[in-house]
This record gives sequence, C-alpha cells and structure tokens, in this order.
Amino acid sequence: MVRLDAGSTLKRLRNRYRLVVMNDDTYEEVVTFKLSRLSVYIMLSTIFVLLVGLTVALIVFTPLKYYIPGASSDYKSAMELRQLKYRVDQLEKQDALRVQYIDGIKKALSDGKTIPLDTTKLNVPKEDISND
Repeated sequence: MVRLDAGSTLKRLRNRYRLVVMNDDTYEEVVTFKLSRLSVYIMLSTIFVLLVGLTVALIVFTPLKYYIPGASSDYKSAMELRQLKYRVDQLEKQDALRVQYIDGIKKALSDGKTIPLDTTKLNVPKEDISND
C-alpha cells in the first residue's frame, strides 16, 4: 500500500496546471487559465453552496413553499386541519352506523319475509357424569 504524506497531498493540491482554449483553425489561444486542484475544488464547492442557498431562498421567500407536502408554515392552520380530519372521521363512522341501522329496520319491515332459521343438527358429545 502506498502511504500518502500530508505534505505530498498538499503539494499535489497546489500544483499549477494550465488550461488553454485554442481556435482549431488558426491555433490561436483564445483563453488561458492557470489552475490548481485546490482552486478547482474551492470553485466547485462555492458554486454548489451558492446554488443550494439560492434554491433554499427561492423556496422560503416565495409561495413555492406551499407546494411542498407537509411543510405548513402556520402551526395553527395545521392544528385546525388535524381537528377537521378527526371530525370528518367521526362523522363518517356515525354515518356508517346510521346506514347500518336503517338497513336493519328496512329488513325487519320488508314484506313480512322471515329469515330462514338455521336448522343444522349439531352433534354434541355427551359427557359421562359419574358419582365418585
């Protein structure tokens, strides 16, 4: 295994490289950049932080935040919504019980039809009761 010294790693980060953009037809240098690995890393990190910051600012300071599910900015409205959901659930349960009750009454009052009785014969084993 090759061991890396902190000094050699820092040296590699600070080595200077040249990036040249040339015109392919005339071989004229259009732009020249002197870069190091460290400067490229810092530049990319800065761009990343700026993009994340701009995205967060765009979401926080514009109405876009209302399109994010679960990100309610007002605690009171979230609490009211939770209470309304609870009340709707209770009303749905009451309505289901009321419908079941009305169906039962309709069955009882419908045309005098009787419900057939279950006449299945059950074989119940008899237990031997003995006096000791």
